[in-house]
Amino acid sequence: MKRFLSTVFVATLATMPLWAENDEAQELSVPAEERIEVSEFEPNGTPGAGFITDLVNNSLSDAFQGAAPADAKPQLSRKLTDFASAPKFGGYFIGKYAYSDQDGAKGGAGFSQRLIRLYVDGTILGDFKYRLQAQVNNSTFHMKDYFVEWSHWKELAVKVGQYKRAFLFENPYNPWDVGAGDYSQISNQLAGISDKDGNVVNGGRDQGLQLQGDLFPAKNDGHRFIHYQLQVMNGQGINTGDKNGRKDFIGSLQVQPVKDLFIGIFGWTGDYVLADGTEVDRNRWAASVKYEHNDWTARFEYAHAQGLLANYQGEGKADGWYATVGVPCTPWLKIYGKYDAYRADKTWDSTKTIYSIIPNFQIHKNLMMQLQYNHVHNRNLEHKDYNELWAELYVRF
Repeated sequence: MKRFLSTVFVATLATMPLWAENDEAQELSVPAEERIEVSEFEPNGTPGAGFITDLVNNSLSDAFQGAAPADAKPQLSRKLTDFASAPKFGGYFIGKYAYSDQDGAKGGAGFSQRLIRLYVDGTILGDFKYRLQAQVNNSTFHMKDYFVEWSHWKELAVKVGQYKRAFLFENPYNPWDVGAGDYSQISNQLAGISDKDGNVVNGGRDQGLQLQGDLFPAKNDGHRFIHYQLQVMNGQGINTGDKNGRKDFIGSLQVQPVKDLFIGIFGWTGDYVLADGTEVDRNRWAASVKYEHNDWTARFEYAHAQGLLANYQGEGKADGWYATVGVPCTPWLKIYGKYDAYRADKTWDSTKTIYSIIPNFQIHKNLMMQLQYNHVHNRNLEHKDYNELWAELYVRF
């Protein structure tokens, strides 16, 4: 199996120079500045509009032009006013094929719909930003994001609604920009995408209130040395009210000593109420470094958790880490390498390690193809080693 996968990958790489020489392929290539990962905490944190939604957005923008005099100023009033931006629509889907030679996996999941997302962003009175984002997974429809953020000052912005937790650098990335076919294990298990406590799937999100800001601009290039986030959240995840009146408190402090280099620390304390009424304590922290410049990517993150689990007699500890590097090879090809480890009980015997190589072929800003080979070493299983091959298609529309 390893020899077969290696042959396929080498053959793919061997054909790349021929593809690059094709004039049409060169016209479809994407400039590096359009491919840099974007956090969903930012107003432009969605992966951009596609060819259909571009038509809708341009039409709306034309309709909104001239709606108010250029020198007019927003006024506080209960009456309808023209001081709102044209809503900006977008959407994308990700299809996936997965093969696995793991014992009992029966060859893997095969073809599947990973997700379909639709979203709309906009501003009201200049300072109030809003977002609505919905997702479909096969037959399941649910809301991902809905919030309003007052952002008059860069030093202080106030957000209310449902959005990503401020825990880890990777968690806020939308799936288009992660660089891999899935998030790291610590993002899944410890940032609440698919939490270790009760195995609830929340997409790394919760409902609550957030304060964030950027402090101390540099004189030479204007980048901000400090970014902070403070959140008070329900603790139960998306589309769910609080179960016990207690809140989760999450905080992040990020230092940018030089442009594009970020050093972050994250903290989280709170609890989660399981379906049977059991309250699970969640106390977590993380330390991270990332560097993103000229389409190069490097991230390393470590996270630790301690919380009593239902029907568990131990200390409820877990930890994990990952390192990922993205290398731009051509304007349309970026190859990621990833080392991903998670210890479910914070013991070496409970370690699951994944070694991945992931070529991303973005031949157009609205079309990306991704291959991923994973070698998995899971000490929790009798047959510890197995291989996975994923192929994903990303389309913006």
